[in-house]
Amino acid sequence: MSLSEDIARISITDFADVRRAAENLRDIAWERGQLRVAPWDNIASKAPMIDADGAVLAAEIFGWDAPHERWWADTRLALSSPLPRACRYESETFWVNAQGFHTRQPNRYLDAIDLANFEKRALTKAAIVTPIHLPFGQIGAVSFNASDPERTDLSQEFAAHADILGLLAYRFVAGYVKVIRTRHWLPSDCQLTKREVECLRWASIGKTDKEISLILSRSHATVRFHIQNAGEKLDAVNRSQTIFKAAQLGYLGFAA
Repeated sequence: MSLSEDIARISITDFADVRRAAENLRDIAWERGQLRVAPWDNIASKAPMIDADGAVLAAEIFGWDAPHERWWADTRLALSSPLPRACRYESETFWVNAQGFHTRQPNRYLDAIDLANFEKRALTKAAIVTPIHLPFGQIGAVSFNASDPERTDLSQEFAAHADILGLLAYRFVAGYVKVIRTRHWLPSDCQLTKREVECLRWASIGKTDKEISLILSRSHATVRFHIQNAGEKLDAVNRSQTIFKAAQLGYLGFAA
């Protein structure tokens, strides 16, 4: 099938689509590289991905149901495994084994991640991983693992299929998140001014209102006004939550 047809097969617009999309993603990964799929919609959540009937996708669709394979039931994995940890520092598909992270472009943050006892902590000897960076700071991931658990080199599969698998992984997880997310944590269409963003950026790195006023050559009262005004727009209860919500909406992105 063509790429556009594969995208349509794994797209989700309704909760009822989840099972069908998961089955198609499983089949596409197998057809392209005999790879097994392990998806997370949110590496900060303990809740597994499910279909409309409540069945756990990792076990029922993707086949991770053997006692030693139940990675989705390990609530410590997001903190202990180097795979989700790397997804906090990388946005493009990579592959990894005990020898290191293999990316299309250098990433010094990945170089600093400890890979000791890799197989035990990652529950695999090698994996192709697509980080899924979603709105509001949510991070998901899809890991593609060789059908042969002894494989330690996925360089050929990465070269041949990483771009396509990465695109399909993102579409699948992003679609799932949209249909499962029911609560609005942030105000809709919130627009901050340039001055409000400037003040919040300095506040986010620990500067006081007085220090920000000196940096921006504005009065202390003006700085306080901009931060309070931003808080009202973001429906925040205090300064810390104002900064947190502004960061989730991408207003406080760090410079390179």
